[in-house]
Amino acid sequence: MTEKLSDTARKTMLEPLFATGWEMVEGRDALKKSFNFKHFNAAFGWMTRVAMFAEKWDHHPEWFNVYNRVDVVLTTHDVGGLSTLDAKLARKMDGLAGLTGNS
Repeated sequence: MTEKLSDTARKTMLEPLFATGWEMVEGRDALKKSFNFKHFNAAFGWMTRVAMFAEKWDHHPEWFNVYNRVDVVLTTHDVGGLSTLDAKLARKMDGLAGLTGNS
């Protein structure tokens, strides 16, 4: 069963994500990020690749797409906040977008 991140786990798992542009959502225990692509097909293709992992891991993002931009919010509703699944999916999203810890 997935559990809410402890204070120690938050530091270890979330700090590298902040380096790639992830931010905390004000008023929620959640992460957010906007991804920008060259065009709609690139954005939609990325969403499709992410969706395959989200379905496999049974952890689905809150996201909104307009043309070449995808706004993402990650949280684990079952635990009422951030879990390891959110960090895992955020890292996968960054990887599929070609981002690393210094981007």
